[in-house]
Amino acid sequence: MSLPANQPSLGADVLGAPLPEQFETFVDEHRDRLGAVLDGLTEEEARASIVPSRTTLLGLVKHATSVERIWFDGAVTGRTRGELGIGATVDDTFVLEPEDTVGSVLAEYRAACEASRRVTSAMDLDTVLPHHRFGPMPLRWVYLHLLREHAQHLGHADILREQLLARRS
Repeated sequence: MSLPANQPSLGADVLGAPLPEQFETFVDEHRDRLGAVLDGLTEEEARASIVPSRTTLLGLVKHATSVERIWFDGAVTGRTRGELGIGATVDDTFVLEPEDTVGSVLAEYRAACEASRRVTSAMDLDTVLPHHRFGPMPLRWVYLHLLREHAQHLGHADILREQLLARRS
């Protein structure tokens, strides 16, 4: 499902579907929309820092990759951020390395999303996960948290992208 970053569906196609399918559809839509914020941007635009924080569009997608790994790999396996190779703080997950490109960050993001789908495919929403930091939590909570996290970052991304594209005029 590839929707433009600013065009959410209403989920009408899954309105009567079982709850797990509804969760997965909404999570996947947010994943797709976040990846799509980089569509059509140059490497320079994707890396452009136009706010005082480390937030860039490329950095948002790189951060979302860490979010997938923390909340699915980490929550499912109980591994810590260090064991997952993720920086100690949230700010660390936005840091861009010189070798990071739109293509490489998107590939990592898509791989992390696919790994999340795989690890949860045999679970139901009530499956309890042994998160290393918060302790046992149901998969439904992880999905809801991911939706909250992606929705927040999609809002940031919409504003940043609008400002970047306005610079082209």
